[in-house]
Amino acid sequence: MPGKVFLMAGGGTGGHVIPALAVARELKRRGHDVFFVGTDRGVEARLVPAAGFQLELIRIGGLKRVSARQRLVTLGQLPWSMARVFGLLRRKRTAAVFSMGGFVAGPPVSAALMARTPLVVMEPNAVPGFTNRRIGRFVTRALVSFPETSRYFPVGRTELTGLTVREEFFALPPKPREAVFTVLVTGGSQGSRTLNRAARESWVFFQRAGFPIRFMLQTGKPEFESLAAEFAASGLFGEVLPFIDDMPAAFRSADLLVCRSGAGAVAELAAAGKPSVLVPFPFAADDHQLRNAEALERAGAAKLLLDRDCTGAKLFETVQALAADRDALDRMGDSARRFAHPQAAERAAQILEEVAR
Repeated sequence: MPGKVFLMAGGGTGGHVIPALAVARELKRRGHDVFFVGTDRGVEARLVPAAGFQLELIRIGGLKRVSARQRLVTLGQLPWSMARVFGLLRRKRTAAVFSMGGFVAGPPVSAALMARTPLVVMEPNAVPGFTNRRIGRFVTRALVSFPETSRYFPVGRTELTGLTVREEFFALPPKPREAVFTVLVTGGSQGSRTLNRAARESWVFFQRAGFPIRFMLQTGKPEFESLAAEFAASGLFGEVLPFIDDMPAAFRSADLLVCRSGAGAVAELAAAGKPSVLVPFPFAADDHQLRNAEALERAGAAKLLLDRDCTGAKLFETVQALAADRDALDRMGDSARRFAHPQAAERAAQILEEVAR
């Protein structure tokens, strides 16, 4: 089809921007023009230009879990931002809008509906976020990661595409069984105080038990130095790092992951076929991390451990029990892989082309 123009909406965090970039690259490969709408405060301000795409700026804040003053500011920004995006849609003759959700997507999706521009949303969580729930009945197509998410959108307009994930995760071979059991604990690039604390508290239990374990812990920068010193003193085998540059390689060497259950983490676990202990972030919007973790646990792909229960003793007990049954771990990994969708970016681009016609 002749080259068309597409708008990518969603910003603020890497979880919103990185999947949109994957779809944008696929659209560009197919001969189309792509531009993003975002703010100068979110990660899109750095990632989008670095990837070679145009970023049109708007001013918008959140409406949930913010102060009354911030809510008033956001409501005041909304009409101007919607008007700006509406003008961009008309001036650039935009064929369709792709949204990853989040508060940054509010003005673009609202403008798309006003302009009657086809709107495709990708909802990676079991329960849609605020923006996608509000506009769900109006979307042209909804791309979801969990079958149960379809009930939030009109019948016949959803497709189970999954979330875009780097190809390296899909290419990971099965982990051979070794005498030393490797556990990767990560709370994301910024780290997690809960997971850091539980890891620290667990080391003495593993040490006393003489458990043959290798620990890999991504701490985030704030707690790195103190945790690294304590780990060195524990005498256990492994690495404590502020940030893991090559996460696919870390996945490859791990027998089990302990992590949060955001959409990106869940999609990577599925792509790699890895068993996991999921500790949902308790303050995630609409408790979506808990719903993600519950969906994987129901499928036999993960163990759910609530944040309030994530102590060193509980972590030790959980890891020891899972390590004692490697066959069960293999079955968990196989179940996780059933959630994998290796062609998500390609399928999203195809659907955008379809609605643009």
